Amino acid sequence: MGLQPPKKRLSPSSGRRFAIVMAALFLLLLWGLVLNVNIGSVRIPLSEIFSMIWNALRCSIANFFTRGGYAEELEHALNATTQSQIIFSIRIPRMLLAAILGGALSVSGFLLQTFFRNPIAGPFVLGISSGAKMVVGIVLIFLTPYFGALHSGVTIIAAFLGSLLITGIVLAFSQKVHNMSMLLVIGIMVGYICSAVTDFCITFANDHDILNLTSWSMGTFSGASWDNIGIASLLCLPTLAGAWLLSKPMAAYALGESYAQSMGINVKPFRLMLILLSSLLSACVTALAGPISFVGIAVPHITRTLLKTSKPLFVIPATFLCGSVFCIFCDLLARTIFAPTELAIGTVTSIFGAPVVIYMMIKRRRMQED
Repeated sequence: MGLQPPKKRLSPSSGRRFAIVMAALFLLLLWGLVLNVNIGSVRIPLSEIFSMIWNALRCSIANFFTRGGYAEELEHALNATTQSQIIFSIRIPRMLLAAILGGALSVSGFLLQTFFRNPIAGPFVLGISSGAKMVVGIVLIFLTPYFGALHSGVTIIAAFLGSLLITGIVLAFSQKVHNMSMLLVIGIMVGYICSAVTDFCITFANDHDILNLTSWSMGTFSGASWDNIGIASLLCLPTLAGAWLLSKPMAAYALGESYAQSMGINVKPFRLMLILLSSLLSACVTALAGPISFVGIAVPHITRTLLKTSKPLFVIPATFLCGSVFCIFCDLLARTIFAPTELAIGTVTSIFGAPVVIYMMIKRRRMQED
């Protein structure tokens, strides 16, 4: 990227606040993990849960160091009882997937907000999630009859292409339209067009494909598996690390393109990198859990409010942790508040995220009037 912006010594109060916020979010994350493992239609005593997890960890470590010597014992620990199958096959994979994807979607929103230099930008509002949904829907409807069940990697590639397509369209409009409110309206309209195309394709689908697509398009972590966690970790964690390594150029870019160029940053490749990282994160979330609304807008704003700073070096890790906490508790509400009926995760995130977005828009309007 060329020269980096000059290093600024962090104030002790900023570092102390960051440590406090991260510690609080980490404790909330642990609390959410315990609640998600413990609460469900099948009640399992907490002591038994910890005992099963400890036994599985012990066997996993022994199996690793003995190169498969404890494979049978590990298999028995994971599947010995119905309770252990519920814990290790359903609840733990689901909460881990919610944590990874919730954090990834939040960071994706922060990258878009940095790119457009506007706190209201996000994958859902700009129609990027709808574009991913459209391409994934086309793939599921027209390819599944010929190739059978598709690997999750195929849906991720389809979602990534859909995200890039809509991002390119919005980016092209952003060169002509400098009013962010108008750009948001354009993003919403593009999202409606993508939804219309998806609905048109559904007309030619059979009942089974329509049911699968409808369930997926509402957003859910119910299809979580260890394979999905592996894919999400393999794609999201390196992407998140790459975004964090761009923290200093992002801080300079947030002050304007002219300032970033004066610091020796090649703006065009940098902007392309932001779009690619954001699209990959949102595509992975959309492919594995469906479109999830308002997380990418609300969580970065909540994080900046907690930290009282917009420095990407602080905001990116805190946003990931805050997004993980937000989605874990939203998923807990989605599957328990009307149990045994399960709400779509997008319904719950909208209830808590939409008011934050409304507040942001009102606050931004007042600031412009002043």
